[in-house]
Amino acid sequence: MDVVAGKWKCLILWELHNYGTRRFGELRRGLPGVSEKMLIQHLREMEEDGLVHREVYREVPPKVEYSLTEHGVSLNAALALLGPWGTERMRRIGAEKVSVDVAATVRR
Repeated sequence: MDVVAGKWKCLILWELHNYGTRRFGELRRGLPGVSEKMLIQHLREMEEDGLVHREVYREVPPKVEYSLTEHGVSLNAALALLGPWGTERMRRIGAEKVSVDVAATVRR
């Protein structure tokens, strides 16, 4: 559970799984509400845990890309079963409540 602890880690895994290799700015735009500091922190932790690969290109301006490692892909597959559970939970508690919660998160 340590490797997915944190509000944004599962969403980072999902973003990299669905869109493939992403630059930092692309990840940030794909995760509305995440601060730059938090995204950097989570990406560093995920890199240390072997979930994310960080590729630095020596050019001007500097270019950094993030992608899932094999370990990250396998974790994402294990977490995939949470998707239907979350969908059912949203149906059970009502989509209106979820929409309000998401809107509050994006405003922060």
